[in-house]
Amino acid sequence: MSLTSAATLATLDRSGPRRITDLASVEGVTQPAMTALVRVMEESGLVERRGDASDKRVTLVYLTETGASYVRTRRQAGVHAFERLIGELTGDEVEALMAALPALKHLAELESQDREGPKR
Repeated sequence: MSLTSAATLATLDRSGPRRITDLASVEGVTQPAMTALVRVMEESGLVERRGDASDKRVTLVYLTETGASYVRTRRQAGVHAFERLIGELTGDEVEALMAALPALKHLAELESQDREGPKR
C-alpha cells in the first residue's frame, strides 16, 4: 500500500467521512489523483462512497470495517516497533523521552489540526 493510501485511511479514521476534494487537500495531491486512489481503495473494500444526508449533491468517502481494521493493525505494528526500540534505550534516555512526551503530543495535535482543517 502506498504512503498516500495509508495516510488517507488514517485521515478517515481520525476525522470521519470526507469529500474527495477535502482528502486531496489534506494529503497534498490533486483531486483527480485522489479520485483514482479512492477508486482503488474502494475496489479493495477499504473505503466506500455514500451520499451526504445533509446535501444530496455531495458524495463522502467512508472508511469500511476492513479499512478500519487495516489502520488498527498498522498502528499496533508501530506501537510494537517503538516498544522494541525504547527497550534498547538507557534509563536516562527513557527519562528524557518521558519528559518530552507532553511537548511531542502537543506538536502532533497542532500538526493534525493544521493538516486536516475543519471537520465535515
